[in-house]
Amino acid sequence: MTQGWKTVVIFIPWLQPSDHCLPPGPGADLETNWAQNPGRGKVTPGPDLIYQNLSGEYFRYKGILFPVGLYSPESISMVENAEVQDDDIFIVTYPKSGTCRAGPGRGALWRVLGECGAEVPIWKRSPWCEAIIGAFSLPNQPSPRLMSSHLPIQLFAKAFFNSKAKVIYMGRNPRDVVVSLYHYSKIARQLKDPGTPDQFLENFLKGEVQFGSWFDHIKGWIRMKGKENFLFITYEEMQQDLRSSVRHICQFLGRPLGEEALESVVAHSAFNAMKANTMRVLASRGRGRRSGCASAPPSLPSPPGVCGDWKNHFTVAQSEAFDRLYREQMRGLPTFPWDVDPEDASPDPDPSPNPDQASEAPHP
Repeated sequence: MTQGWKTVVIFIPWLQPSDHCLPPGPGADLETNWAQNPGRGKVTPGPDLIYQNLSGEYFRYKGILFPVGLYSPESISMVENAEVQDDDIFIVTYPKSGTCRAGPGRGALWRVLGECGAEVPIWKRSPWCEAIIGAFSLPNQPSPRLMSSHLPIQLFAKAFFNSKAKVIYMGRNPRDVVVSLYHYSKIARQLKDPGTPDQFLENFLKGEVQFGSWFDHIKGWIRMKGKENFLFITYEEMQQDLRSSVRHICQFLGRPLGEEALESVVAHSAFNAMKANTMRVLASRGRGRRSGCASAPPSLPSPPGVCGDWKNHFTVAQSEAFDRLYREQMRGLPTFPWDVDPEDASPDPDPSPNPDQASEAPHP
């Protein structure tokens, strides 16, 4: 994050909003008349309709910022008042925390639950609750339903807290989150331009970004720790020891796996395997260039989110400002994997961004 936290924009086929929250368009196995859903009217689901509404503007819902076009007050209200089934499973994260698209966390859950076919699109495997065409709007979902959400706990489905449904919350080092979110905001059509790194870091620390404050988000959900239907894991733990993390998830879900099945889940849930699977799905659907996003040749790969990469971007001043607020906000909370000795966590005085590096594949 020295002179600009250099962003390298590359072509990423699974970057499109339609792939994480929308059906692929006409012909999908979905009802096309959404008139019964509040605030929608008659539409035909598809990426073109959503692209028309991606303005880069935000709206506030109960004090939290959301991008216009992907979400609406009605879609979030629908989640708050949704019916929850006792066998529902929710993956909850703050944005850019590693479970989106080809992330190992989501991939492991798909495999554990048996939803491992490459032909199953991402939006159908674990649809997003709060999207305009969201999980609670999709008909004929098999049980158990696997759903995803970025919502803070105060906006989550009220019925969940009186149910046996389960939440798996994945946390990630907020320093890596802010760097990834900055890069994403530079190329994501639905988000405001982040401005300079200093401006974006200031907004992030104040919670003036999509889905609000990272600190409030994790502190809200961490209060659930210790309850039988809540599991807290971290992106760093999954990167370091995916096998143990998968075994932990299986135990939490009450779906123990034998060694051979565990090996298969781990092998197919690693980042490279999940990325290849996503590429095959999108290639088979003939995805083209994302509207509004400059791109380089499609042969360029997208590297996985690297733990600790923030050190290549933060200046010393930015790191010190972040650490001061972090200590203040997180006082009294348990230690996380990223809470290392401050001397070890300090970035180089003048880091030089690597032009060959890019942020992980975007997600709203």
